[in-house]
Amino acid sequence: MPRRKFAWENLPDEQLLKLRFSQLRVRVEGTWLEDCVHTLYEELEERGILLRPHAWISSEWFSPADVPGIAIPFYLAHPRLMKLEQKMMLDVEGGTWSQCMAILRHEAGHAVQHGYQLQRRRRWRQLFGPSSKRYPRYYRPNPASRRYVQHLRLWYAQSHPDEDFAETFAVWLRPRSNWRTRYADWPALKKLEYVDELMGEIAGKRPLITTRERVDPLRGLAETLGDHYRKKQDFYTFKPPKTYDRDLSRLFSADPRHRRALAASTFIRRHRARIRQLVARWTGENQLTLDAVLDDMISRCRELDLRAVGSERKLVMDFTVVLTAKTMHALFGPSRRKWIAL
Repeated sequence: MPRRKFAWENLPDEQLLKLRFSQLRVRVEGTWLEDCVHTLYEELEERGILLRPHAWISSEWFSPADVPGIAIPFYLAHPRLMKLEQKMMLDVEGGTWSQCMAILRHEAGHAVQHGYQLQRRRRWRQLFGPSSKRYPRYYRPNPASRRYVQHLRLWYAQSHPDEDFAETFAVWLRPRSNWRTRYADWPALKKLEYVDELMGEIAGKRPLITTRERVDPLRGLAETLGDHYRKKQDFYTFKPPKTYDRDLSRLFSADPRHRRALAASTFIRRHRARIRQLVARWTGENQLTLDAVLDDMISRCRELDLRAVGSERKLVMDFTVVLTAKTMHALFGPSRRKWIAL
């Protein structure tokens, strides 16, 4: 199907950011997202689940309480908006087929819970906890815990009972996930076996809640893209204590004999995108947060007049290790900050 044309798709970023969400007029229909949603439907059909979560475009990913549907973020509906998201957030959450399907399976877990009111079951509450528990703004995961499945990044199942169920459902639903072997000897296996039993019980049954309501559809949002991204950047950007001078001085040189060598600040700028992506991938940290740390490191390298001496390949490797170690300390050390629960 030919891609729909929009007057704003050729606008420069500064003008695009002035538009309101309601002016974008993007939809799921006619885009690659429609194929993703239909693939999700096929996976549900194969398991005998009659519920088909309706999908619509909004500002972010979510599945509203008591609505068996899925809101998909606006930027995934058009390549121009994905490009803007990449520039503003340094990442495009759900921007590939596999990432989008992983999130859709998670959100489908919420939709199935809402549609069949599964949180009312005693066994559900025993395994996952009370759905009525207040949703936290922050949470502190234990990466070593085997009581939870691992699906989305940041050990998200640990943030709330509803997220624990949605993550468990997503692992159960994913084709060829081999969850019985993957989670053998894990306490989380009991949750997966319960979901398997529960889905067998509701197979072929109509959901209790069938509303097709669309919460916060894009056409009803008056916020500008610029305001949206300012809030989102403020939300994710985190300034950790500047405790890395010693590490930078060990990695780079302040010896006057090396004053003609490449400035360490230039070295970091040259490799920052690659290193930031690697560290974000393996630690789960948000790229905006890491970018703020890299800005501080570049500034400290300038002030200390540090130089990059030796093998560039080895320096990239060593610097990646330093940034990873500092990130993990900030996340899990004695004074670790709490993680944002979305």
